[in-house]
This record gives sequence, structure tokens and C-alpha cells, in this order.
Amino acid sequence: GIVIVPVLDTALGLQGVDPAIRMHVVVATSLTTIVPTSLSSARAHHAKGAVDFDLVRFWGPFIFVGSIVGTLIAVQLNSSILSLVFGIVALLVAIKMMIPMEGVHLSDGIKRGPIGAVVPFSIGGLSSMMGIGGGSLSVPTLTLMNTPIHRAVGTSSLFGLLIALPGAATFIISGWGHPLLPAGSLGFVNVIGFMFIAPTMVLFAPLGAKIAHRMSKRQLSLLFGIFLAVVSIRMLLRAMA
Repeated sequence: GIVIVPVLDTALGLQGVDPAIRMHVVVATSLTTIVPTSLSSARAHHAKGAVDFDLVRFWGPFIFVGSIVGTLIAVQLNSSILSLVFGIVALLVAIKMMIPMEGVHLSDGIKRGPIGAVVPFSIGGLSSMMGIGGGSLSVPTLTLMNTPIHRAVGTSSLFGLLIALPGAATFIISGWGHPLLPAGSLGFVNVIGFMFIAPTMVLFAPLGAKIAHRMSKRQLSLLFGIFLAVVSIRMLLRAMA
């Protein structure tokens, strides 16, 4: 999602899609492509024993509901605000991932109770507003809670499904019949974009998981952070244009 959003934004801009709803179409389409990709990626990470299903059972319901709430908020905002949210959150995450913080944790494990529920709910809400699968938020959050980076990445791949499914469905319903939608749209989801992107994503998701498990913790965190920084700056410039 963190890759798809800026690329789709540029592509739809070149196609002349109205700026008033362009980011909504971008975010909705990105979430839709994440559905098959998260399944493919989660399967590859699970094969390496990197998916924490106990955490999925605890965080999953809150992430699911948070995704719906985040989508309902997103459809009320204009495209510039969505770009700004995307850029700011991505930049904060990038800074966290690039700074050497090995051994620095906010807690010794996953928090339970009401406070523990706020974290996954927020991840689901912000991720659906940004059109991402949640890895960009849940990975650094989990690492701050003393979760190994590879296990954080693997578990986050499954969270993507719990964010993308309700988020995409809500975007479809909310955008149904909108007069400014580009051709080939199902609500805010652009089916043409989905058909171009999804097959390739599914094909390469296992390769990404394989490469991730060959990298050290520091290499994976640094690469992730640098990429996020570049993407966030691009989206902030778009929001201020």
C-alpha cells in the first residue's frame, strides 16, 4: 500500500481524474489490491513461522473495526487532507525505523486491556485512511513492544487482510454512483487499476517475504525507513501543491 498509493496518485493524475476525489479512488483501490497480496504474503511468512496467531486473535477485531471507522472518516475529507495524513504518518514511521533503537522498547510485551485495544484500533483506522495494509504502522509499533522485526513483519502481513477487506467494502458502498468517478470504478475502487496491479503483487509478495528473511534486523529496518521517507516527502509535496 505504501508503494501503490503514490504511484496510483500519479497515474490517475495523468489520466485527468478530478483532484477532489482522486485520493479517495487511490486509497480505495490500494486497499482492494492488498486483499490478495496479504493472503499471499501471510502464507509465505507463516511458512517461516513468523505469524503470531495469538496476537492476531487479540488485535484482529480492533483492527477490523478501526478500518471501517477510518474509512468512514476518510470519505468525508478532501484529497489534500488525505495526502497530508499519509505524508505525516509515513514520515514519523520512517524516522522511527531509521534511528538505531535496538534494545529500546516502550514495553516488554503486548499490552492487554483497554489501552491495549486502542493501539490496534488506531492502526486499523489510520491504515484504511492511508490505503495501506498496516505494516507501516504495526511493524514499528510491535518492535517498540519488544517483538522481533521478522515476526512483526510476518504478523502484520495478516493484519493487512483485516484492514483491506472492510476498508475496501466501505469505500465501495460510500462511493457508489459518485458523479466524478473515473471509468471502470466500483464505488471508489477503480477495477481497471486493480486488474493491473493485483496479479503482479501476488506474484512478487512471496519473493519479498523471502528477501526480508535473508536480511538482518538493522538492514530491514533501515531499508524500510529510507523508502518510507522518500514516499512521505513526495506525498507532503502533493498535499501542499
